[in-house]
Amino acid sequence: MEISDLTIEKFHEGLVRKEFSAFEITEKFFGHIEEMDGKINAFLRITKDLALSEASRIDVELAEGKDLGLLAGVPIALKDNMMVEGEVTTAASKILESYRASYDATVVSKLKEAGAVILGKTNLDEFAMGSSTENSGFKTTKNPYDTDRVPGGSSGGSAAAVASGMALAALGSDTGGSIRQPAGFCGVAGLKPTYGAVSRYGLIAMASSLDQIGSFGKTVRDAAILFKEIAGRDEMDSTSISLPQGYGDEILNPKLEDIKKLKIGIPKEYFIDGLSSEVKKAIDLAMAKLKSLGLEIKEISLPHTKYALSAYYIIMPAEVSANLARFDGIRYSRIEEGVKSERTALWDIYFNQKGRGFGSETQRRIILGNFVLSSGYYDAYYSKAQKVRHLIKQDFESVFNPSAGGNCRWDSSL
Repeated sequence: MEISDLTIEKFHEGLVRKEFSAFEITEKFFGHIEEMDGKINAFLRITKDLALSEASRIDVELAEGKDLGLLAGVPIALKDNMMVEGEVTTAASKILESYRASYDATVVSKLKEAGAVILGKTNLDEFAMGSSTENSGFKTTKNPYDTDRVPGGSSGGSAAAVASGMALAALGSDTGGSIRQPAGFCGVAGLKPTYGAVSRYGLIAMASSLDQIGSFGKTVRDAAILFKEIAGRDEMDSTSISLPQGYGDEILNPKLEDIKKLKIGIPKEYFIDGLSSEVKKAIDLAMAKLKSLGLEIKEISLPHTKYALSAYYIIMPAEVSANLARFDGIRYSRIEEGVKSERTALWDIYFNQKGRGFGSETQRRIILGNFVLSSGYYDAYYSKAQKVRHLIKQDFESVFNPSAGGNCRWDSSL
């Protein structure tokens, strides 16, 4: 049995038929990690004791004849900005290199309840700030298909782990493309859910109004299975939303008659000068395939698209500067014993902690965020960016609203 051939459903079938045990398969994955990860650097650390303990529990439940869910025993990797109780969680930053989480993130609790086996924590750009996984405080992750190339980022470690077969599936986070882009670079399926569909409780925040946890899988079905397990309302995250019963089932059990009812909007503003001819060709091929299935393709307009990136690069660092202010050398200290004392000036602690703990990209974004929030510049930059964001949101609402002449399907239950 080759672990590279497994999907979540194939794994479940093999486990239930007792073609292998959860403990056996977990050991195989760790063997593969030991063999492969020295070249790829997808993992910051493995959680072997946790994983083998959970795998043994699943085997006992199977022997007792208990019904197991689809994720029971499935070997999964987690981006290292999600809390796992008792495990080191660094967000790939030296400033948190010895921090052990005191609680589980909600998504981790849900995975544990489902019986998933957590193999380890994957590399990322520090605090999820980057698009290549070269900005980690610890190592640089390589693309499994060509180690001279990057895997994308910031969830490059999770994407590379799945692409190389070192994990059957993985979780990442997406603020401005950090699941979607590495999934594309590594040739796996990546899902960035609607904001609020998945709880952010226990995710080390980068930009709170943009961050969202999502899934990686070898297939779209695997990504959907994992998403359905972690999605839903959480009282610990006020921005999370309740999803309707059966939400996402159409992905797992698609019906041709339902597919033919869909309309796909193609924003004309996305096809501009600078678009790669290869990307354009791939999009055209995808549209032709969708048309052959009976879907309707419509050209739509999102007129404020050209301002989106500018607004993002004001809002994101502003929220970064606020969120990372907590890492000040007091509560999450990494200052060596003997350096800090009652007479150590607060100014010295800040310089020692932040100057040596944060990498250059993180420092750059904090400085930019402080600038756009500062007196005299708040109205000129941050306030205007929020207004632009509202206009962009209105563009999408207009397109998805049938009463306003929109052309695309909209799920009103959300």
